[in-house]
Amino acid sequence: MLEESDHRKIAQRLDLLHMQEEAPGMVFWHPRGLVLYRLLEQAARAHCEAQGYLEVKTPQILRKPVWQASGHWQHFGAGMFRVDDQSVEAAVKPVSCPGHIQIVNSRLPSYRELPIRLSELGVVHRDEPSGTLHGLLRLRQFTQDDGHVFCSEEQAEAEVERFCRALPRFYAAFGFEHMSVALSTRPKERAGSDAQWDRSEAALAAVLKRLEIPHAVQPGEGAFYGPKLELLLRDRAGREWQCGTIQFDLVMPERFDVRYVDASGEKRRAVMLHRALYGSLERFLGMLLEHYGPALPPWLAPEQLVVIPVAQAHAAWAREVGEVARGSGLRARVDARDESLARRIAEAHHAATPFVAVVGAREMAARSIAMRCGSEQHVLPLAEGIALLQRRSAAPQFH
Repeated sequence: MLEESDHRKIAQRLDLLHMQEEAPGMVFWHPRGLVLYRLLEQAARAHCEAQGYLEVKTPQILRKPVWQASGHWQHFGAGMFRVDDQSVEAAVKPVSCPGHIQIVNSRLPSYRELPIRLSELGVVHRDEPSGTLHGLLRLRQFTQDDGHVFCSEEQAEAEVERFCRALPRFYAAFGFEHMSVALSTRPKERAGSDAQWDRSEAALAAVLKRLEIPHAVQPGEGAFYGPKLELLLRDRAGREWQCGTIQFDLVMPERFDVRYVDASGEKRRAVMLHRALYGSLERFLGMLLEHYGPALPPWLAPEQLVVIPVAQAHAAWAREVGEVARGSGLRARVDARDESLARRIAEAHHAATPFVAVVGAREMAARSIAMRCGSEQHVLPLAEGIALLQRRSAAPQFH
């Protein structure tokens, strides 16, 4: 039996999604769940746009030479789904990094264009062992909010600092007020020279020192191509979740010969920063469900308003209220089923719908609505009531 606070139990209660044996570690999104998925996408896009990222889309399958050049074929081969592409070895992408490199390498950028910031909400696949799968927290198919910055080495520290400064506000908008940082250094199995790792680790450490950010050091926990800063969020139960990352990479630019033209006309090697806000969109949603339980904030609730007529005689007014609410941007539903009023109200509560409006003869005559907003009760004219719900449901700023 799952505990009531388990995100899988909450997702079932809210009818968000399901999983089944025929697609292990992959999500079947139900309509209500897809609402949450899209809201997280929108939040990431708003943040990326404000931070100067340009959104791109790259192929799901790339042939072996690309993965050999990136090092994934050698260092991450067991975690990749390999396929035959017209008798040529290939793999379904576990990350979007090589695809973004191809976009930059399709032309030779000038130093005036730097830094180049690319983002992608990319669906990736990783062949995780079945025993490690765990609801939304560990999947084989998930959406990674991949972002990459291509810049000069002189610009790199400022870009890392920019990322670190912007993240606390982004996470606070979701209700995560406590963030800690860890510096993950070179693993035993890695690509690149010790000199490259020295420079990369020193750059990240310099940013942490300049920003006076307390941090832990995690020896050997870096990616095979570079060290990283890991951002950990604390939920209401006091648990810490590893979430966003930024990685300093001198290896892939060398392997793919990523260059730009400097002010003197010389070709120079770029630095590549890998960054993610969520890490995995699905995992972040699992975190949110365990952080809030079923009572999500109104802006994030899959359904914000249920309109319930007292009897069938009041159904026409309930439908009009629902139409006005949906027209104002609220996610609203009318429950005019042939069930008792008490049962319909109880079901709305069980679904953790933040706002419930009950309309009867009095409300129909006055063109008003009687609403429950948390512990508050309101009886307001329709326009005023909808305006109140709009204010209570407004999404936070993510930049």
